[in-house]
Amino acid sequence: MIEIVTQADAALLGAMNRLLPQLSSSATSLTMEQLESIVSAEANTFFVARHEGSIVGTLTLAVFPILTGLRAWIEDVIVDEAVRGHGYGVALTEAAIDHARTIGATTVDLTSRPARVAANRLYQKVGFIARETNVYRFNLN
Repeated sequence: MIEIVTQADAALLGAMNRLLPQLSSSATSLTMEQLESIVSAEANTFFVARHEGSIVGTLTLAVFPILTGLRAWIEDVIVDEAVRGHGYGVALTEAAIDHARTIGATTVDLTSRPARVAANRLYQKVGFIARETNVYRFNLN
């Protein structure tokens, strides 16, 4: 059901471009070169969920060393609207947590907009705890 992808191909590209608009209405389609860069990045572990052979979800786990330890960050969690509520989001998140634990990360962080009620409920169900923090962004574009 959940697997780590180590090589991009046309099927993965098609699935990601089908799922990406469900994450962000402003996202643009990926090229094969962009997808290969994401999948092959040393800091990334790229997970997919499959249902009857088709990719129905994805999650990227970024891992990086900093002064206070090895940290992991979950990004770009997408589960196809057609299969939401069937456990794919939980399975992807738990696979990422297990992988982070296996490689020695000390924490796993993520952010989720408050409007994503179901996603926030999922993360809390898995064991994430909301932190009292401000998240800031500096746009470079």
